Amino acid sequence: MTIFSVGRIIRSAFGRRSGFKQGLNRLRAGTKELLAVALALLLPGFMLAQTMQGTAASQPAAASSSRAAAPASTGGVSVPAGYILSPNDQVAVEVFGEDDLRANGRLSPEGNVNVPLLGSIHLAGLTPTQAASRLTELYSRDYLVNPKINVTLVSYGSRRFTMLGQIGHPGIFEMAPEGIDLLEAVAMAGGYTRIAAPERIIVRRHTASGEQIIKVNAKRFTKGKGGGFRVEPGDTITVGESIF
Repeated sequence: MTIFSVGRIIRSAFGRRSGFKQGLNRLRAGTKELLAVALALLLPGFMLAQTMQGTAASQPAAASSSRAAAPASTGGVSVPAGYILSPNDQVAVEVFGEDDLRANGRLSPEGNVNVPLLGSIHLAGLTPTQAASRLTELYSRDYLVNPKINVTLVSYGSRRFTMLGQIGHPGIFEMAPEGIDLLEAVAMAGGYTRIAAPERIIVRRHTASGEQIIKVNAKRFTKGKGGGFRVEPGDTITVGESIF
């Protein structure tokens, strides 16, 4: 109903041809009708405002709940494709839904890291993905059903190796995170001396089972194909002397 309609009701109630009582009754009826129209016009707007306020109030709570439900992320470093974990690397182990099983520590010189329930586990020589699969297998045996495990490299450990013997500059060297092969290690140390015997190279390497001694014939390697033997952090490489 419009303002024009209300005016018409009032004029009709007090018209000259109508009695006072009849006009009063019409005024009352018109007033009731006016109130009903006003309520009809105002009530939907009031309900909409209340609904919008309730929605706005619930949005921060929902956002807060979403933030609370999001798992805490563990910062990691950029890892080259196929990176192999080495002693002294720092790793973080996360088991989804099991905060008590989280672990963060450095691999020991033997390549082990301590994790809850399992104890000391050897992870050196594995990629982070392979390490996660290894832990998933171990936890699944006796403790968890279909665990979701993630292993993240937090920081690189010392990646030093030692070059000795018939080499240009014997000493301790630092390798890049992606690793190096034997010929690259020789080049970093200044190359062979005049009396070096590349076919008589001894590599001493620490493993979980103890010290390992590896004999390498570098003569069978050509430049760009020294990947047949990868140098690992902690290796001590001794180039032998020619007997002639």
